[in-house]
Parts: sequence; structure tokens; C-alpha cells
Amino acid sequence: MKPKYNFFANTGYALAGLKQIWLSERSFRIEVVLIAVFTALNAFLRVDLTLQLVAQLAMLGIMLAECINSAIERTVDLVTSDFHPLAGAAKDAGSAAVFISISCAVLAWAAVIARGLEWI
Repeated sequence: MKPKYNFFANTGYALAGLKQIWLSERSFRIEVVLIAVFTALNAFLRVDLTLQLVAQLAMLGIMLAECINSAIERTVDLVTSDFHPLAGAAKDAGSAAVFISISCAVLAWAAVIARGLEWI
């Protein structure tokens, strides 16, 4: 039987997941530091609020993709420790999602920086 929804318990599970990813995934920690730096930079650029929000959301997309990728990797590792082409393909697909999210963030930030330099 499925347990009843509990906002506080579910929030705790989500925060525990973030903590676990923070502790175990070096790439996630690097991305969070870079996001913090770019968020601070974003505050100093004279750019439309809409463009700033797009850049911030693109960066959050990186974190989202990294969390999903970590979930895929852990699930595959739970199911099999042997090499299997489908296991490798699943992990590669998760990595591709992270790559695409980083590419989107780079494009968004290129637009922010280009627009920000127009004001200087």
C-alpha cells in the first residue's frame, strides 16, 4: 500500500537526495560552485530581468539533469554490476542530458554576457 502524501516527509527525502548527490558527485559540487559564481555575476550585469531569469533557469536545469543522471546511474548499478550494452546506453543517455543542459546554459549565458557588454 502506498503511503499517504506528507509534504514535510517528502521535502526531507528530497533534501536527503540532494545531500547524497552533493557528497558523492564531484561534478555536482563543481556545477553548484559555478552556478553560485554566475548568479553573483548576474546581479551586476545590467540586463533585462527576463534574460537574467532565463540564464538562472538554464543553470538550474544543469542541476536537475545531474540529479536525474545520478538516479539513472544508481539504478543501473543496483540492477547489475556486469557490463551490459543497455546499461551503458542508459548511463550514456543520462550523461547526454547533462551535456545538453550545460550547452543550453552556455548559450543562455552567452546571450546574457553579449547583452551585458552592450551596456558598458
